[in-house]
Amino acid sequence: MKKFFQNIKSSLATKIKKTPNNMMAIGTVGRPVFTPRNYEQLADEGYQRNVIVYRCISLIARGLASVPWLLYQQTHKGEVELERHPLLDLLNCPSPRQAGSSFMECLVSHLHLSGNAYLLAVQNESGDVCELHSLRPDRMTIIPDCNGHVQAYEYTVGGKKRTYVVDEESGQSQILHIKLFHPLHDWYGLSPIEAAACSIDQHNAVSAHNLALMQNGGRPSGAFIIKPSSHSMPLTDTQRDQLREDLHRLYEGTKNAGRILMMEGDFAWQDMGLSPKDLDFIAGKSVSAREICQAFGVPPILAGIPGDATFANYREARFHLWEDTILPLLDYLVAEFNLWLTPFFGANLRLGYDHDGIPALSPKREAAWAKICASDFLTINEKRQAVGYSPIEGGDRFALKIQ
Repeated sequence: MKKFFQNIKSSLATKIKKTPNNMMAIGTVGRPVFTPRNYEQLADEGYQRNVIVYRCISLIARGLASVPWLLYQQTHKGEVELERHPLLDLLNCPSPRQAGSSFMECLVSHLHLSGNAYLLAVQNESGDVCELHSLRPDRMTIIPDCNGHVQAYEYTVGGKKRTYVVDEESGQSQILHIKLFHPLHDWYGLSPIEAAACSIDQHNAVSAHNLALMQNGGRPSGAFIIKPSSHSMPLTDTQRDQLREDLHRLYEGTKNAGRILMMEGDFAWQDMGLSPKDLDFIAGKSVSAREICQAFGVPPILAGIPGDATFANYREARFHLWEDTILPLLDYLVAEFNLWLTPFFGANLRLGYDHDGIPALSPKREAAWAKICASDFLTINEKRQAVGYSPIEGGDRFALKIQ
């Protein structure tokens, strides 16, 4: 056995030595690699038909879209915040038909529905970026080269295709591809809906079953049993059809709920399924909803799931939504924008966002300000710098404590 494992180890070592260090996933030049899932089905069943998924994506997208942008420029005196700049104007109004908040909400929603988001930078005759557009992920196809790098993006609308080439040296393109991590695919991201697919299906199935049960007057499925006797004859096919039609017309549906069933002969009713109480639908639906929230990183209380719905818990849940989900995603988007969009407007520029403009983080901000104010080892200007204010004349001294 020991010799067997030694042979495997030596064989693997030989293969590793013979393999070049620059080997990557190999693809045929010019052949498109299509998305490995059905975007329309994910959007329909996961977003349009599931209130929990809709709520989770809306909370993340609209929350992130509400954060104000900031722009800094590196000078010989350090970084200086720019109050007016064409880049800020572009982000506040990416196109004549869309405002900045709507643009960011669309981008983040596409990212969570598909795991991918694509931005198109429209340039004028001078080469300046004048518009930004968020493209539908299901219409985009990635074309890799022989080394596994992205060679071009192909966008298809109404049977017409347009190709956006990626520069081989710089990697720059008119298209910015933002994706979530996917462990089994080189070019496409993994949507949270795919990770929560089983819980979403279960949640949708329970909702559909409850709706069908309500439409049936709250009665579970069953069967009429006709007891034979010496003086009765079996029902004919015509009689069975007539009986089934009468039951459907007179007793099914919410309008007929509560009607008294009148039958002639020796009949008995037998339930053919379990009741909602036996199936414990309420608890099962709540568990599925919580699992969906976990996939998106949203506290269940914010999605309206029953729990400890006190004011303190709700405030803590909002804080954790921003700290654990929205802010990391926002940092990721800012880094991608600084790598792709900012160089179009020149060097020494850096995008950021205003932490102080986020109401959910006010408890943390107030606690930090209280600690800074109470510190006796910081000068006045050092305290002002820590909370984002410019220095003042005579502020390079320690503040006097009033007894």
